[in-house]
Amino acid sequence: MFRLRLPKTVAGLPPRQGAAFLALFFFPSVAQATLLTVLPLGALRLLGTPRAVTLLYAATGLAAVVGRFTIPYLVSLLGRRRVFALGAMVLAASSLLFAIDLLPAFAVALVLNTVAIGCLDITTQLYLLDNVPRQALRHFEPTRIFAAAAPWTFGPWFGIHLQENVAFIAPFVVVAVTAAALLGLFLALGLTESDAAATHGSTNPLRYLPRFFAQPRLVLAWTLTSARSSWWSVFFIYAPILAVTSGLSPETGGLVVSIGTGWTWMVPLWGWAGRRFGLRALMRVAYLGAGIFSLAAATASGMPWLGAAFLVMASCCSGMLDGAGNLLFLRAVHPYERPQMTTVFASFRDVTQVAPPVVCSLLLSVFALPSVFVASGVMMLASAALATRIPRRL
Repeated sequence: MFRLRLPKTVAGLPPRQGAAFLALFFFPSVAQATLLTVLPLGALRLLGTPRAVTLLYAATGLAAVVGRFTIPYLVSLLGRRRVFALGAMVLAASSLLFAIDLLPAFAVALVLNTVAIGCLDITTQLYLLDNVPRQALRHFEPTRIFAAAAPWTFGPWFGIHLQENVAFIAPFVVVAVTAAALLGLFLALGLTESDAAATHGSTNPLRYLPRFFAQPRLVLAWTLTSARSSWWSVFFIYAPILAVTSGLSPETGGLVVSIGTGWTWMVPLWGWAGRRFGLRALMRVAYLGAGIFSLAAATASGMPWLGAAFLVMASCCSGMLDGAGNLLFLRAVHPYERPQMTTVFASFRDVTQVAPPVVCSLLLSVFALPSVFVASGVMMLASAALATRIPRRL
């Protein structure tokens, strides 16, 4: 098993092995970003109303949570390598189900897609913790996110562009091919899990919930990461829907999301700012800005282009948080608890898979679509206050 040797600058490129390891994050980003706008607009086409789309995402999200919590058992039973391979294959299968364009297949594919990404995310995070020295994580996280900047920038628009101008199934074929390439790369790398990771303790996440939430730094990292991820969840689902229902074209909706995610290119700058001024200052400003611009976007709902501009600015602020990545968690977790605590920490994805659609479905049963951005703005303002608890030394 190779060891990553990272440069001590944010903008410096890792050596050849490091670049290959970063590719394990790059290919899943291609798959996710390509379908990022395609899926909510596809759900809107099949169901007809934003509230119906919200209910679908809530229901499939609950099913996906159950599936994701079986991943630790799969890791214990099959090992990381097989679980990673399973994730890549399920990712390809879900994309083919989406191509059928029928509601039952679409719902099943949403669940499978989420579980597949969970398999890839959890196993890759564990390989990351095994191969990257703890003190180098602060340099690796911005570099990792920057490596995924291209797919997250072009993918949301590109997926819709393919569907509108090439063929309906084109973005789903791209995802299937990407999943196959990811599996091939992973097998070529020949990564193995450490003996400690393979033998230490139970992988049952429920057993480690009390231990996780008894540690304030882990709770803080989980809460702030959940808020950031929830905001992106609302943005990814409802920004393109808002654009289309306001009279803009599907490609314009995809373009709004692409510009919003395109701020990822600024991650090296935010990483530098976090080291220069401290994560606490950076994250307070980011949460505050995201909250203010989200509320502004809600008030400008009658002016589609202005509302879209405010959402793009809110996404810029939220993108500042990506400069820190999961550093709060990675610096707080004890090495001997990494596998178990990583699984519990990854539950923020389950929360953001379910909680935003549930809350938004309640809002949309009473209020108009802009209410979801009011809720996300208030959440980010509350997170700005919570960020004052980040240790100064980070």
